[in-house]
Amino acid sequence: MDTMTDELLTPLPPTGPFFRFPDEATGMAAIEAAGFTSTDEDGNVTILQASHDWALDVIGPIYRGGSYDEEGEVIEPPVLLNGWHVNYVGPLPDGWDQYIVTPDQPVRVFAS
Repeated sequence: MDTMTDELLTPLPPTGPFFRFPDEATGMAAIEAAGFTSTDEDGNVTILQASHDWALDVIGPIYRGGSYDEEGEVIEPPVLLNGWHVNYVGPLPDGWDQYIVTPDQPVRVFAS
């Protein structure tokens, strides 16, 4: 194989850091404290996804496993993993270091 083909077939290392908050309320409080939200005149809060120096990917709950028959009926339900999950790249917001995790198989990663 040539070098270009080898590069295309080699999996990229996961980007990160990855964050697992204990629950959605804690995660949302951290997101708001970091200034990653916008509130409209009616009080509706929107999570901002990116700026020129950071990007935020809210995943929320993560499920693993499960099996289904041909009709899509659940044979074995997927398992809910602990926490409320967020991917983020950029300057680390205050207090977020305590929520950093290093998954072996991230559910989603930023393109590199």
